[in-house]
Amino acid sequence: MDYYPIIAQSFQDTMETIAMSVDDLAGVIAQGSQLMTSALLSDRKIIVCGNGIDAALAQLFVCNLLNRFEQDRPALPALSLTMDSASVTAIAQTSAFNDIYSRQLRALGQADDVLLCINSGEGASNLLRAVQTAQERSMAVIAMTSVKDTMLSAVMRPEDVELQVNATRQARVVEIHTMAIHSFCELIDHSLFGSYNQE
Repeated sequence: MDYYPIIAQSFQDTMETIAMSVDDLAGVIAQGSQLMTSALLSDRKIIVCGNGIDAALAQLFVCNLLNRFEQDRPALPALSLTMDSASVTAIAQTSAFNDIYSRQLRALGQADDVLLCINSGEGASNLLRAVQTAQERSMAVIAMTSVKDTMLSAVMRPEDVELQVNATRQARVVEIHTMAIHSFCELIDHSLFGSYNQE
């Protein structure tokens, strides 16, 4: 079987989604990176959450901040609420799955921290509760969503940042979210540590 047409179509779809997204998202990515940079300069931290593949993206972002992105530099304070499987499953078992992130935020989130909430699919009640809890704790919120997620969009405050990808296929949304995460990391590094030779 010739798989080339399937592969080529997937690549073409991705390129078209990128081309259609850059003008809509560039300003939002810049705004989100400035929000996170300001928090880091104020000795605050970035807390990240997401479900499924979005949990993996949360860990990607945290890995890039705690270790490095493209240059050696001091570690930056970030944590993923998805990484501690013992705590997540304990909360889900004794409380409710909807509280797996909000309960952690009540313990770990502080005023002026940033919550980065990633959702490439439809609305999820545990992410909604996480955003609401962050807002109650006077945290800044950055939500990475898709057009299918009207739940998070409905609770965004004017000071919050929503990066909404205009694509219906989740694979395309995940690809754009991944590019946005890399852009966040690059802009944070540039703002905090200046330009450097990437070769």
